[in-house]
Amino acid sequence: MERLKIAVQKSGRLSENSKKLLEECGIKFSNGISVLKTTANNFPVEVLFLRDDDIPQYVEQQVADIGILGENMVYEKAKDVEVLEKLGFASCRLSLAIPKEDTYTGPAYFRNKKVATSYPRILGEYFLRNDISAEIEEISGSVEIAPGIGLAAGICDIVSSGSTLLTNGLKEVETILKSQAVIISSRNMSDDKKEILTRLLFRIRAVKNANENKYILLNAPESAVTEICRILPGMKSPTIVPLVEKGWCSLHSVVKEDEFWERIQQLKDAGAEGILVIPIEKMIL
Repeated sequence: MERLKIAVQKSGRLSENSKKLLEECGIKFSNGISVLKTTANNFPVEVLFLRDDDIPQYVEQQVADIGILGENMVYEKAKDVEVLEKLGFASCRLSLAIPKEDTYTGPAYFRNKKVATSYPRILGEYFLRNDISAEIEEISGSVEIAPGIGLAAGICDIVSSGSTLLTNGLKEVETILKSQAVIISSRNMSDDKKEILTRLLFRIRAVKNANENKYILLNAPESAVTEICRILPGMKSPTIVPLVEKGWCSLHSVVKEDEFWERIQQLKDAGAEGILVIPIEKMIL
């Protein structure tokens, strides 16, 4: 039986989230999920644990059929692969940073200066688009230390919270790429593997939709239902259930979590009470 080979990062910030995603898709592994290769016992997939910067090459060469990694690495390696799905986790940005005491004057600040990075391709394209002549110093790891030891005037590196930059006396000045975890695939895959991939993507999208949405229940007077429905539409429209207390009802809806927080005060002002927000395990559209 053919199995779809999935390459994931063996360690680091994407590794745990990738494993969790597969587990939430109901995929169980017979020999654990902390080895270099493992096979699922209830779904036709095999997982390979690799360095993230090797994953695009392995997918291009069909050693793996698909890979889960950050967009930043996909664009940096520029292999012949297809981005299938954005996963919504491991969000970060690739940014330029300079010593915090320096005055930033815009991208031209970097003209004729040396910039240290682990992403020379992306940074080179950025400088080319902005007509900036700068020297790129390619290094791997500990990029933030480069200005402090006199190796470079600035850096280009992955930023999440920005705390590492501050610790090293740097400030973020330009974002050149926003990144999140994605699924990439080989452009040449057998029909059997394409069928497995379709089934896997169905599960992944159900999990992704559930993570992005919440199930909401609230009580409200019947006179407020029209206004509350306007504020809080569901996938089509809220479900309305009469309560024992005359003149009152319960409204059930599914909304994106960030939209709910934007509208919570409007709901309360319209008369909503007893608002419950419940996680969704799976959501199939």
